Formats: sequence, structure tokens, C-alpha cells
Amino acid sequence: MSLLGLIIAFAVSFLLLLVAMTVHEFAHGWVAYKLGDSTARLSGRLTLNPLAHIDPFWTLLLPLVLFLSSSGSFVFGAAKPVPVNYWSLKNPKQDMIWIGLAGPLANFILAFLIALILRLLPLAGMTGYLLFQLLTINVVLAVFNLIPIPPLDGSKILIGILPEQLSQGVAGLERYGFIILFLFIWMGVFDRLLWPLVGSLIRMMGVGF
Repeated sequence: MSLLGLIIAFAVSFLLLLVAMTVHEFAHGWVAYKLGDSTARLSGRLTLNPLAHIDPFWTLLLPLVLFLSSSGSFVFGAAKPVPVNYWSLKNPKQDMIWIGLAGPLANFILAFLIALILRLLPLAGMTGYLLFQLLTINVVLAVFNLIPIPPLDGSKILIGILPEQLSQGVAGLERYGFIILFLFIWMGVFDRLLWPLVGSLIRMMGVGF
């Protein structure tokens, strides 16, 4: 692929990823607000404006590095986490489960709606391609975030479910979380586990993969 082709492909993939991440973070903030915490709203994060959720490293630099290092075959990133005040919640331990679930669930719902559109209105060409890519990115983002390694959403769900002593142990892993995740990526663990699961979920939605 030429340099210009790479730039165009990255721009398209990045914009689709930004849509998925914005929906994801908005869902976290909205559920937290409904459960009694106004931190996201007061900090300007309870919005579908993508600019409010951009993090210089995780949203901009990381996707670019991954895209270029994989010759345009892989792009992934993360938005700036929505702030949550644990003690403002009505039932902190239980509510964190719902807040953690909100982001991945929002991505699954968006993916399902896109799949419904693709099934009811078989769209060919660029429109169909872009919608399918957006569907795939939403499923990848949802599945990846459900991994129970801090600071991913799966760890927040696990912390809410486990007894206090065990949940503190999981929370204590957060300082090493990204190191563990990058090791898993480098070892190809996600290639063997994540992609087959993503493919199965997309096929369950009735669209090809």
C-alpha cells in the first residue's frame, strides 16, 4: 500500500474507531449519572462530542503506531476514561458493575443496529464496507474491554462481583495492567482468542466476517 493509501486508510479507520469510543465513554458517563454521580457531566464528558474524549497517547498516538507497524492491517486505541466518583454512587460496589458494563453494552447495541441495517438494506460499495468496519470495531472494542484486567471494564465488573478482599487484589493489579495487556498482544494471545470470538459474534448477528 502506498503512503497516501496508508494515510487515507488510517483516517477512515481512526474516524470509525472514534465513533465507537465516543459511544462507549458516553455510556459509562450516562449510567454513572443515572446512578448518582455527576462527575462526568460536570467535567464535560457526558457528551457525544468526540473531542471531549480524546487522549493524546491512547486515542491519537497508539492507533497511529499500531496501524503503521502492522502495515495498515490493525488499528486500536482508547479514549480518555470517564471520571467516576465511587463515593457519589448510591450503591458503589454494585453500581460499578453497571457502569463497567455500560460501555461494552453500548458498543454491542450499536453493532447490532448496524447489522440490522446491513441485513434489511444490503448495501454494496463503500457505504456497506464502512458500516461493516464500524460494526467490527464496535464488537472488538466491546470484547476487548470485557477482559478482566485493570483498567479495562471487565476488571470493574469483576471487582464488583468478588468479595472485598479479592476485589482489592484485582484492583491492585491496575499499575501493571497495561504491561500485562501489551505482553498478551505481543505474545499473540488476543490473535488466538479475541479474533475468533469477534468473528463468531459477528456471524451470530447475521452478517459475514
